[in-house]
Amino acid sequence: MPSAVILLSGGLDSATAGAIAREQGFELHALSVDYGQRHRFELEACRRVAQALRVKQHQVANVDLGLLAASALTGASPAPVPKGRSAEAMAEGIPVTYVPARNTVFLSLALALAEDAGAADLFIGVNAVDYSGYPDCRPEYIAAFEQMANLATKAGVEGTLRFKIHTPLVNWTKAQIIRRGVELGVDYSLTHSCYDPDAGGRPCGRCDACLLRLKGFAEAGLTDPLDYPA
Repeated sequence: MPSAVILLSGGLDSATAGAIAREQGFELHALSVDYGQRHRFELEACRRVAQALRVKQHQVANVDLGLLAASALTGASPAPVPKGRSAEAMAEGIPVTYVPARNTVFLSLALALAEDAGAADLFIGVNAVDYSGYPDCRPEYIAAFEQMANLATKAGVEGTLRFKIHTPLVNWTKAQIIRRGVELGVDYSLTHSCYDPDAGGRPCGRCDACLLRLKGFAEAGLTDPLDYPA
C-alpha cells in the first residue's frame, strides 16, 4: 500500500480529501498545524477526523504565525472576522481571514514529512470554486509548488521520488464535495469549519466559512449535522 501525506485542517474539505485518498488505496500520514489560529477548536476536529480516517500516523506541527497581525485569524489583536457577507462580497478581493503564505508553510511541512516517510503523494483539500478569494487555493499555485517540490528536495533531484500534489476537490462546488463525502462515509459531525466559534466551539453560522458550508449542505439537499445558533 503506497503512503501519502494528507493535510488535515479539521474542516469538511480536508476530511473529504482524506477519504478520497483512502479510497484510492493510500496509507495516510496526517499532518495538522497549530499556527496560533483563533479558531483552535479545529485542532480537536483534526484529531477526530484523523481517527475516523484510520491514519497510520497523525502529527501536529507547531508553527507560531501569531506574529502576523495582518490576518483576522492570527495575531494578538486580530481584526474582526467578517460576518453575513453575500456570495458577491466573498468573491471580491482577498479577505482579512487570509493568513500570509499559510498554504505555502503547510505544504512545505507536508513535503518534508513526505520525503522523510518516502511518500511521493500529498493530498490537500483546496477548492477554487466555493472559496473566498484565497490565492493559495488556485490550481496554478498548486502546480507551481509541485514543480518546486521536485526541484528543492534530495528525493526529487536524485529521482527516487516524483512528488505529486493531489487536489481532488479543486474544481468541485461545496455541494459536490459533500455528496462525495457522504458516498465515502465521511461523518461531517466530526468536522469544524467556523472562523469564529463561541467558547464551547459552537459555530457562529455567519462567517464566510460557515455560510459556504451551509450553502453546500443546502444545495446537496442535506442538513449540516453541526449545531448552529437559532
